[in-house]
Amino acid sequence: MNTRTELESVGEIALIQRISQGFAATSHAETVRGIGDDAAVIDTGGPDYGLISTDMLLEGVHFDLAYSPLKHLGFKAVAVNVSDIAAMNGTPLQITVSIALSNRFSVEAVEELYSGIKAACEAYRVDLIGGDTTSSRSGLVISVTVFGKVAKDKITYRNTAKPNDVVCVTGDLGAAFLGLQLLEREKQVYMANPNMQPEISEDKSYVLERQLRPSARTDIVYELQDLGVVPTAMIDVSDGLASELMHICTQSGTGAVIFDENIPIDDVSYLVATELNLSPLTAALNGGEDYELLFTIRPHEFEKLKNHAHITPIGYLTDKPDSILLGTKAGQYTPIKAQGWKHF
Repeated sequence: MNTRTELESVGEIALIQRISQGFAATSHAETVRGIGDDAAVIDTGGPDYGLISTDMLLEGVHFDLAYSPLKHLGFKAVAVNVSDIAAMNGTPLQITVSIALSNRFSVEAVEELYSGIKAACEAYRVDLIGGDTTSSRSGLVISVTVFGKVAKDKITYRNTAKPNDVVCVTGDLGAAFLGLQLLEREKQVYMANPNMQPEISEDKSYVLERQLRPSARTDIVYELQDLGVVPTAMIDVSDGLASELMHICTQSGTGAVIFDENIPIDDVSYLVATELNLSPLTAALNGGEDYELLFTIRPHEFEKLKNHAHITPIGYLTDKPDSILLGTKAGQYTPIKAQGWKHF
């Protein structure tokens, strides 16, 4: 009798592991790295590796058109893919965009979506080189594939961190999740009374922007190059800090200690979290969609970064693979559990 395993019982990571087991071997010497990192790595024969990554955004799962402007959505669809190239310490070059849409979308709506895609192409200096369009019976679907490059001696994977490395993160965390909570709250108010107007004050615009129009940190990649720093491991923060730190530790065979007081959280995020009766620290650890870069460096390299305005050291790696801890000012240490975005 055939048994049925529910997707929800294994989760995204375990599902990918099960799928990839059957594709562990490669048929071409050019395939340097396949499934398991932010982007696939291809040896094109020159001084650089080619990078390829793809992401899909589905209406009702990854975005809600009740509060997501199409222009912002187009920009975001590109940014989240470009972020994967940045997480490999690479430079994005080209994208393809495929969309599936129903007849409820007008030509003008599609043009608005692509105006956001064009804005992102200009911001990240990438070329739109192709794609596909088809019909959909279940809302809008956007699939973007990004191509990039990275010097062979500068490429950064997830599985190459070492004990005693300093754990760093760019920007601030938790704002995108809190922006989503604000938008969902206002949607519920509107559904209860369509005559009501949204009541989101201007001082909360930062968290809304972080949710609706996030930015990929390609700037940090260029700055690290200028400083002569090559991270020992790196990943983008799409599913939450806790989940991404666990990816690095699991794949590198290390443990970690990070400190709650060091985790960068914007003042607006504190304000919104208080209003929503949520923990800003929980939002930072498990919220996701910040698209900042989490990376590790050797201790002697930290001197080059210690005064950087947009990079914060939050802890260090250990030689205890099963131990990922959050430390407090009071000297208490709590195991971190990844509770970020669940895809099933």
